[in-house]
Amino acid sequence: MSLVLVVEDESAIAELIAINLRHAGFEVELALDAEAAQRAIDRVLPDLVLLDWMLPGGQSGVQLARRWRGESRTRELPVIMLTARAEESDKITGLDAGADDYLTKPFSPKELMARIRAVLRRKAPEALDAAVEVLGLRLDPATRRVTRRMGEALCELKLGPTEFRLLHFLMTHPERVHSRAQLLDRVWGDHVFIEERTVDVHVKRLREALAPAQCSALIETVRGAGYRLTQQLGAVQA
Repeated sequence: MSLVLVVEDESAIAELIAINLRHAGFEVELALDAEAAQRAIDRVLPDLVLLDWMLPGGQSGVQLARRWRGESRTRELPVIMLTARAEESDKITGLDAGADDYLTKPFSPKELMARIRAVLRRKAPEALDAAVEVLGLRLDPATRRVTRRMGEALCELKLGPTEFRLLHFLMTHPERVHSRAQLLDRVWGDHVFIEERTVDVHVKRLREALAPAQCSALIETVRGAGYRLTQQLGAVQA
């Protein structure tokens, strides 16, 4: 399930967007201003941000987009800007700030969903090919290598294809709890009919594969909910 962060200070508009997103199968988080949005981003990186231009406080949506584009962790974050400013010059400003798309108010829920799907489709190949790193553990889809530097030595880990896909998904969605059903859908594919307990077997194998790099504790079991990959430093050893 993709997570969308909605940064919108008008609560009625935010709730309407949230209802339509949830109906379309998205997970939603709301932020009323730039500070709340940044806290949400720092906590968990969403799959896409719907960003209002005019926000209360000292920071606008345009400034926030520029900030995210300037930081390595958020540089590729998909952003759709929502605004009542319909002038061509405003649209250019928003796109130059780093927005992937620009939607003027009022807009129809159907158009918004279509724009979201289009941006996510465009971003998907980049996300699949880009190397990802969490607490020194680096996964590179292009070379199919998982490594961690330990002192002067580079530890290269041996993962099976399923464990590689599972780790890639967890590393690109850190700190989020994923149920077994969600992992089956996102890692195995929703047309694969296998038991949910199969996930437990592959998580066990993944932890064993991460053990030589002292990263097994990155994969946490959340009792009664599923699994998550933590970004807490205590989960790895130098």
